[in-house]
Amino acid sequence: MSDDHATRWAAVENAVELLGSGEREAAIRELTTITETQPENEYAFHFLGSAYFDEHKYPQALKCYVRALELTPDYLGALVGAGQSLRMMGQYDRAIRMGQRILGLVKDDPDGLYLLGLTHYQRGDHKLADGFLQRFLETDPEIEVAAEVDAVLQAIREEVATSPDASDTLDPD
Repeated sequence: MSDDHATRWAAVENAVELLGSGEREAAIRELTTITETQPENEYAFHFLGSAYFDEHKYPQALKCYVRALELTPDYLGALVGAGQSLRMMGQYDRAIRMGQRILGLVKDDPDGLYLLGLTHYQRGDHKLADGFLQRFLETDPEIEVAAEVDAVLQAIREEVATSPDASDTLDPD
């Protein structure tokens, strides 16, 4: 990490700790101040986006993630946050493009696979969702997330098995 990056990171460390301890309002206040005094601090915008996302304020989160990406175009955390915000706002095509961009940077990025799997599922593209979610499980995610994804996969596979056109397989290749 360069000195410049280290300085920007040091500026947000306390706010990140506040987020980690569940003190989102205090973190939002602190991060907002940092974004005003250090408008080139991508970390401040990213974590402010995370705080807004946790508050279910997806348009505000997206705005922060986009600003972080303007500053650092390949910032994976901001790409994931922006994609998840778009997904939560029902902007599935844009969320999918964000997920594809993530996988273009890191082929089997777990967050990118998860984003694409959930977005395709919500959009009704169950065959594609199955493929991405299965690949996500191969990244050995945390047990709680793996259980949730297993439940989604089971629902997809039961739906396909009982659909009138069950000849359509879930093999994404």
